[in-house]
Amino acid sequence: MFAAAHYAALVVFVVSCWGAGRTVLARLAPPPRRDAWLEAAVAVALGVGLFICAFQALAIFGVFKVEATLALVAVGVVAAALQLPAWLRERRVLRAGTVVAPWTWFDRVAMVALALVALPALVAPLAPPAAFDELMYHLPYAREVAQNGSLGIHAWLRYPWFPYNFNLLYAAALQVGDDVLPHFLNALAGALSVVMVLRLGTLHASRLTGLVGAAIWLGLGDYSNALIDMGVALFVLTACVSLWWWRESEPVHSGVRWLALAAFFLGLAAGSKYQALVFLPLVALFVVRHERRPKVWALALLCFVIPCVYWYARNAIMTGDPFIPIGARVFGFTEWVPDDYVRQVDDVRAHAAMPNPLIWFVVLAPFSVFWKRSGAVRAAGWFCLYSVVVWAVTSRYPRYLMASFPLLAMTAAVGWQVLFGWIAAGVRRVFGAKRTPTTDANTASTGALSRNTARSGARVGDWVAVLLLAVLAAVSVRQTALKVSMISPEPEAREAFLRKNVPGYAVMDYMRRNATGRVYQIALSEAIYYGPNPVWGDTLGPWRYADFLLLPPADMARKLAQQGFAAIVMSPEMVPIFTTRPGFDTHFHLLLDKDGSRAYSILPSAAP
Repeated sequence: MFAAAHYAALVVFVVSCWGAGRTVLARLAPPPRRDAWLEAAVAVALGVGLFICAFQALAIFGVFKVEATLALVAVGVVAAALQLPAWLRERRVLRAGTVVAPWTWFDRVAMVALALVALPALVAPLAPPAAFDELMYHLPYAREVAQNGSLGIHAWLRYPWFPYNFNLLYAAALQVGDDVLPHFLNALAGALSVVMVLRLGTLHASRLTGLVGAAIWLGLGDYSNALIDMGVALFVLTACVSLWWWRESEPVHSGVRWLALAAFFLGLAAGSKYQALVFLPLVALFVVRHERRPKVWALALLCFVIPCVYWYARNAIMTGDPFIPIGARVFGFTEWVPDDYVRQVDDVRAHAAMPNPLIWFVVLAPFSVFWKRSGAVRAAGWFCLYSVVVWAVTSRYPRYLMASFPLLAMTAAVGWQVLFGWIAAGVRRVFGAKRTPTTDANTASTGALSRNTARSGARVGDWVAVLLLAVLAAVSVRQTALKVSMISPEPEAREAFLRKNVPGYAVMDYMRRNATGRVYQIALSEAIYYGPNPVWGDTLGPWRYADFLLLPPADMARKLAQQGFAAIVMSPEMVPIFTTRPGFDTHFHLLLDKDGSRAYSILPSAAP
């Protein structure tokens, strides 16, 4: 029932998004190359974007309440009911005019592989929130918006000035459900982009390309948290789809609305994460080759700024830095100091790593026949090259490349086909060399031997495919069982899970229920969602640890008290560092020691 209730809520939201998005798309000229499921996925993505804009407008005016959220969802459901008959008629017409290629053996293998990869992803969103960033600022920010019904600057969060478009969906989910529901919105973004990759690969290369690309992207995504990277990936991918529809329009000027739609999706991405801005130069270069009319560029710019201008304009007006805090080097430091900036950059560099090996074979795509035949595949390849180069010279942090993962996965699928094609050709040559007769007397049997060789190679390929599926099935079952073990529908199971997976959960939960004043946390940033609302303390920003924790216990207690703090909580690693300092017990009183973490009150003797 726990899973059914959450999936039912997701279905209602998907239907509502599809209704809203389809209502808009129905007023645009049909895309040049029709595909019912790709268009449906774009419609849902557009509906998600429209909901984000509506939630943003409501929150700006301080009326983002549960009643407004439910009313908007209801309007979307009504729109879906009105749009459904026309969509079904279109789908029947498209199916009647489409020649479906027969499924090959490898298509079926890839389909089974995709289903196996999907199995743990279907269960993963049901776990309670336990990922670092979702607990540190994504869900705390969403909770603030949900409770207050308005947008605000919450200085106790690590990134109070970030653009938070996608987090507004999480705020709406917290209004109408529990904190597991935001996981489903993150998963929805991943699922929609998986459908798009599947259909794009099938349309512009082959069914096998689509299936393999979808499986790769599905396997790379994380469906058990409430981060925003998969949301940004969805918007960037949908912008690319819309941009290609504009490019394929004949003449290209007739598809201006698709260009405007692409700009809108890029605006949604830029309003969700600063890193999405890196795609603007590439898109601008692509567009300027085909369109230079000022009024068209003005329309695209307007559609781009609608979803994101609030965040950047607010930051510029209030701090002088539209990209605070990452623009500090250019616009000046405000809440961060130069040392904070250095620590943030060092942290990103410390997480630098190669992306998942599954996408490495994107480099082989230019050797594919699809590269020569399909302009869309070539465009995807150039997008991938640009993304990887920019990523390599900036962060080299794998998560910062996730916005490009869907197209990287699809293009990598083309590369994998090239690789296996080369392997198959090599096997045929090896078998052929061993079996080719050496005397003229046996020349007549060459054809039969060649056929036997081909059949032998095919049988080897079949057994390899079966073996890979068996390994994948074992991994999938194991991962699914692990995800199922994380589901915690009952309060007791939820608490046990959180105590095991969230360091400091017990003391944070205790302080949430018992704190009577400000609480300062030490090295428990990953647990602040479960603590008092708000809770201060971080490595960066105005409440940085360096300003308090380097002081002797008496001075530390005095300064904390002067700032209005009544208690502190600390991680197990910090306990021996602070509690063994001379005089610590004189100024701090133990409130709770649980799971290695501790909570202390600041004694009145430390008050100013």
